Amino acid sequence: MPSRDGCRSNSHPTKTERTPAAETAGFFIANEMNLDFAKTDGLITAVIQDQATGRVLMVAYMNEEAFRLTVETGFATFYSRSRKKLWLKGESSGHRLVVKEIGADCDLDTVLVKVDAQGPGVCHEGYQSCFFRTLQNGAWTVTEERTYDPDAVYGGKS
Repeated sequence: MPSRDGCRSNSHPTKTERTPAAETAGFFIANEMNLDFAKTDGLITAVIQDQATGRVLMVAYMNEEAFRLTVETGFATFYSRSRKKLWLKGESSGHRLVVKEIGADCDLDTVLVKVDAQGPGVCHEGYQSCFFRTLQNGAWTVTEERTYDPDAVYGGKS
């Protein structure tokens, strides 16, 4: 049953259950999120940016539950289109994304999530960013060094 603020009282963790990331970010209850999940078949685009450097680290998708969990916990949670399930970034690698700020675009169908990346990289291929290729002379060229060994982190399942 929704409370006066529009949230189900039993759907939010208590203050003692919140993660340190949620405490730091201050994302306890978002009363009026109003994101347009319907426009894009239940998913919104989430652009993930390093808060300190401004570098775009990755792009992923969130459904309403993933967004709610991100807000409540302070850790980035996404919806995997291929696996058709939620995934907490870093659940297997340990490279979590601590949310520092969330913004929305003018159409309310894309969010910009500024994070503090915990670990050497966010890309499942072993790079700091998923954007490690640059178009050079008509071909995609790897222009960065790997920051970790994905086989060691993911057991050869990257």
